[in-house]
Amino acid sequence: MLKYVTKRVVAAILTVFALVTIVFFLVRLMPGEPFTSAKLTKEVAENMNSYYGFDKPILEQYFTYMGNLLHGNFGYSMKYTNKTVNYIIGQTFPFSADLGIRALCLAVSIGLVLGIIAARNRGKKLDFACVLIAIVGTSIPDFIMGALLQYFFGIKWGLLPVAKYLGFEYTILPACALAFYTLASVSRIMRSSMLEVTSQDYIKTARSKGLSELRITCKHQIRNAIMPVMTVLGPTVASVLTGTFVIEAIFAIPGMGKYYVESVNNNDYAMILGMTVFYGCFLVLCNLIVDILYGVADPRVRIGKR
Repeated sequence: MLKYVTKRVVAAILTVFALVTIVFFLVRLMPGEPFTSAKLTKEVAENMNSYYGFDKPILEQYFTYMGNLLHGNFGYSMKYTNKTVNYIIGQTFPFSADLGIRALCLAVSIGLVLGIIAARNRGKKLDFACVLIAIVGTSIPDFIMGALLQYFFGIKWGLLPVAKYLGFEYTILPACALAFYTLASVSRIMRSSMLEVTSQDYIKTARSKGLSELRITCKHQIRNAIMPVMTVLGPTVASVLTGTFVIEAIFAIPGMGKYYVESVNNNDYAMILGMTVFYGCFLVLCNLIVDILYGVADPRVRIGKR
């Protein structure tokens, strides 16, 4: 197990290093300059480039950035005066994470239940209903779902607030909008996995021993069918917890999405790099945790990696 975990950790570190390197040079290839605003004179722009080190060779800039990154320093934003990228992430990530946790709990719990119900009632009305929910969830974009929820529950029926993030009632609509796609995906994967597990020999053996269907489902089917769901949880958790830019914009949530989009529009190199690296590291960490849990749950995985 130690050897398996070590390999996964080394792979994660190399992935992060490659991500930072690629993004650093891609950002420098973006059209335009950070300080080409008409409000700045040529002399001021040159001074700003010198202050941020943009007048130095590209490789020197790269090694300087990597050195700062090793100390957890993402640098200063070029748009928001006297604010570090670390500070902005620290202020916005809690909102994105709070929304993401709510959406993730909702999506995984309901998705697993719908997948199990669909598989247990294959070919029946309940199965068709669950499959229809999965199709709708994977077909409708988040921003359409968010707008529909705002219109019906907020404007037409007046049951919930349509924007801001000031209390529990404000989190319901954005969490549902963000969770719907993940809910549908988990439901679809769980249904397919449950149906595949049902035909396995050990399930037939359990039935021949006279075990109840409830015990077979809980102890044997779900335990093995949930493994494919675990494989998609890594990127799913990362994308949900860091927030969806469109959902945050629609519901006026002060999360990371607003700053990330604005950083691209303003060529804010430090903000683009910082948030991309933060998201990338978060994604790699989630995948690493899922890989380790997968190896713990299924010994065949870590044996096959040796």
